[in-house]
Amino acid sequence: SVSDLPPVPSASRTDSAEFSVRERMREKLKAARSKAETTLSQEDPSPRPRRLKGIRERKTEVRLDKASDNDKFREMQDDESHLPSKIKFRDSVRKLKQKSTFQNDFPSAEEAYNFFTFNFDPEPESIKAGARKRNELNAEEEAEECVETQEDEQEEDETDEDVRLVKDDDLFIIGQTTEDFIVVKPADCEIYSEQLKKEKEFLFTPSMLAVPASEKMPGNVQPRYLEDEGLYTGERPFVSQSNQNILENRILRQEQGKEWFGDDGKILALPNPIKQSSTRPPIFSLEEGIAPELETVYRKAIKMTAANQYLVGPGDFQGPFQLDIDISGLIFTHHPCFSREHVLAAKLAQLYDQYLARRQKNLAKLLTDKLHALRNAVQRSIDGGDTGIPSPVAQQSIPEYKIEIRQTRRLRDAEQEKDRMLLKTIIKVWKQIKSLRDFQKFTNTPMKLYLRKEEVDRRSDEKAYEAEIQAEVNELLEESMEEYEKKMEEYKTELQEWKSWKKTQSKKKKKKKDIHEEEESVEDGDLGEERVKPIPPKMVNSLEIEQQVREKADNCRRKPGEPVLIPELVLSGSITPTELCPRPEVLRREDVKKRSAFIKVLFNSKEVSRTVTRPINSDFRVHFGQIFNLQIFNWPESLKLQVYETMGMSSTTLLAEVFIPVPETTILTGSAPLEEIEFSSNQRVMLDHEGVGSGVSFSFEADGSNKMTLMTSGKVSNSVSWTVGDKGIPLIPQQNTGIPSALKNIDAIASIGTSGLTDMKKLAKWAAEAKLDPNDPNNAALMQLIMVATSGEARVPDFFRLEQLQQEFNFVSDEEFNRSKRFRLLQLRNAEVAEFRNYKQVPLHEREISEKIFQ
Repeated sequence: SVSDLPPVPSASRTDSAEFSVRERMREKLKAARSKAETTLSQEDPSPRPRRLKGIRERKTEVRLDKASDNDKFREMQDDESHLPSKIKFRDSVRKLKQKSTFQNDFPSAEEAYNFFTFNFDPEPESIKAGARKRNELNAEEEAEECVETQEDEQEEDETDEDVRLVKDDDLFIIGQTTEDFIVVKPADCEIYSEQLKKEKEFLFTPSMLAVPASEKMPGNVQPRYLEDEGLYTGERPFVSQSNQNILENRILRQEQGKEWFGDDGKILALPNPIKQSSTRPPIFSLEEGIAPELETVYRKAIKMTAANQYLVGPGDFQGPFQLDIDISGLIFTHHPCFSREHVLAAKLAQLYDQYLARRQKNLAKLLTDKLHALRNAVQRSIDGGDTGIPSPVAQQSIPEYKIEIRQTRRLRDAEQEKDRMLLKTIIKVWKQIKSLRDFQKFTNTPMKLYLRKEEVDRRSDEKAYEAEIQAEVNELLEESMEEYEKKMEEYKTELQEWKSWKKTQSKKKKKKKDIHEEEESVEDGDLGEERVKPIPPKMVNSLEIEQQVREKADNCRRKPGEPVLIPELVLSGSITPTELCPRPEVLRREDVKKRSAFIKVLFNSKEVSRTVTRPINSDFRVHFGQIFNLQIFNWPESLKLQVYETMGMSSTTLLAEVFIPVPETTILTGSAPLEEIEFSSNQRVMLDHEGVGSGVSFSFEADGSNKMTLMTSGKVSNSVSWTVGDKGIPLIPQQNTGIPSALKNIDAIASIGTSGLTDMKKLAKWAAEAKLDPNDPNNAALMQLIMVATSGEARVPDFFRLEQLQQEFNFVSDEEFNRSKRFRLLQLRNAEVAEFRNYKQVPLHEREISEKIFQ
């Protein structure tokens, strides 16, 4: 209690006591500091083994490192927001404990006196309970801190002994954000020289230095400057020298870069086309305020009238007219689903058709008979006929007969060679088909070729063969002798001229007496040309001619006694069933069964009807057999058929368009023959079975050589004719030529009509009575038909001429053209030869052009 305390000392006593206590505390503090400094200085810098520390030791350590710990606390406060929640809680506990240690431990004088002399009363129970709870909480916190510290130290001891398998930071990565992983570094700056070195490895920078002329010229060629030679080259467009050097260095790095340089070592360039002044005339406006280029000029509308050829006139019979189009069928000469055997079979069928056509014409036999008739005519003219006295008219016709015999013999030999080569080709293709069938072990086509032999009389055949050889040898000998005589006359003339020139040269040499005469003779010798002595022609050798004739006969004619071969193509063969074929062939046949075809009929580019859709047979033939009756009112402008192919139920493909000619007015229904019009398609089809496809290369050889590419093609059998009415009148629209009736009586062409002239028989008869101007360009096509008709062949020729009157307008021969100096000069200027490129004034006359200009 307070009464038990001793009395309070006086002021002087109190001051002395307080001073002694302070002195003692200061001394203790100094001793502790000096001891701590001595301990720190003597302490080994190597890390000491970690152990649990007492609270007093921890307090002493905190006091000595107070300043450094304050800095650490600031850094920890800055980084506190980035740490996980568990670490934040542990650090907050440590901070609270460290704050308690940082409080001032030096008691005041009064507290020190009361600590040793004051008797405290017992505290109330409430205060004791609160203090007890606080002490218990502090004890629990201290226990937790000791446990955590012990755990940390145990972990650190384990780290000292063994390397940690997982870092402490990785255990708390889950609580971190993306900003915790960002590393901020300063920007990297690459040196410019190093950057240039890297760019040089994959970039090419042309040099700006000038390129020597030797590098721009091929070989050891010296530059040629046309301006110094006096030739006009024009002003080149301005380009800076540095850009020219860059361009030249870049071009020389390319392959064949020297081709870009001219004879002068500069880059090829055209003259500058920009003129100093405008050459276009100015445009003046008729109205003010409007730019002349934007002024609108109004024109009166013109009503278009259709051609009278396709419209029915008011005075003509007003239809309806009827045109019958008969579409019989369709034959594919090549289809994407063709197998290799089909390709060879189509080729064999085409060759056999050519053989039948040539056999029907039999031109070789006709020319042979004509040749015999001409030879007999020449012989009769020489013998004088029945009287035995040759007439002067017959003698004049002998040279013409001989010229015609020569031409007929050449034609006969060419036709015989064609017939023989065609027969050889047919046999070769048939052998290829047989070898292919043996190789693939199945048959796709029913084709068979039979060669029928016709025996001949060997003696008569040899006799006719030798007679033909001898006749041809005699004719060639006679022709060669005529040529030899002509060449001999030319040789004699040239030899006489050469001898006279030789004499003049010898006389000039004899007259040389002084230097002046020698100079004149040298000049004369320079001006004159050295002539070569002509060579006499070679004499004809009959043995050589006979050998040539026999070699040619062996190539183009049948040998004597050899039987005549007549090929016969039949479709009596058997096709291998599908179940006996390999898988690719089965797929091809199934693909063919899925395909079908139909044809659209277009009148004046408008669809008017179409055939039914029919499947494509195994022989790639489609039969339609339909007739379309078109009732029309005007003359047709165009008739067209479109061939379509369908595959399955959906896809439809346009293969080709076939244009049908408008029939003549004389072709009526019932008399119109069926015609086959060919078509082809440019589609490219590649299949995954035995089909060869279209537009795809394939080969018959095992090594893949001799490849060929075939396109889809075929023929359409059709006929077009005009219908005959009930009264026997053809339902044909009349063509209005637009010529008055008075002129029709004068002009025979207008009176007949252009369509009527297409009948060759009527044309041949009418041409004999007509009087047409052959020089009129409007009659050029008609005169060509008249020439064919008057020649006795009433048929349309198998050719057409691009320039029908070219021969009539050839006013100068090719030899005269080549000798013309003016024409040669124009050719050189047109070819842009350097010396003649800018040659503008070409003389009009030959005599004004010197030969020196071409040297």
